[in-house]
Amino acid sequence: MTSTNFVLDSSFTLAWVFDDEATPFTHERRRSLAAGARAVVPALWRWEVGNALLMGIRRKRITLEEVQEHLILLAALPIDVDENAFGQLWGETRLLAQKHQLTLYDATYLELARRLGLPLATFDRDLRKAAQAEKVELLPDRLD
Repeated sequence: MTSTNFVLDSSFTLAWVFDDEATPFTHERRRSLAAGARAVVPALWRWEVGNALLMGIRRKRITLEEVQEHLILLAALPIDVDENAFGQLWGETRLLAQKHQLTLYDATYLELARRLGLPLATFDRDLRKAAQAEKVELLPDRLD
């Protein structure tokens, strides 16, 4: 198991929460955090994950109690919040969003991975396509 640091987006994070989205690779990445890897996220990651959990409750995919358990588990993981992403918002991030027709939210993850030279863990197809165009390593390396 590799302990490579990586940028973590909300789509990948939610595979740790919703069983029907989990894969052997998502489990391996989570275990890598226990083995010394660190994940890096922009501050908006918390809002995106929190909103998805709220929607999961409304759609009866998860209970409030399960959300509480997952939030405790996520808080215990070595996930670093990059506070510099905000400073890139109206510059590099906006340009990446325009260039690749991404939301600013998704472009934030791409900008962060590119700036830090880290692989990007995402299942978002548009974000993956943009990352490939920008020569950013992807986790997983392909989607089946």
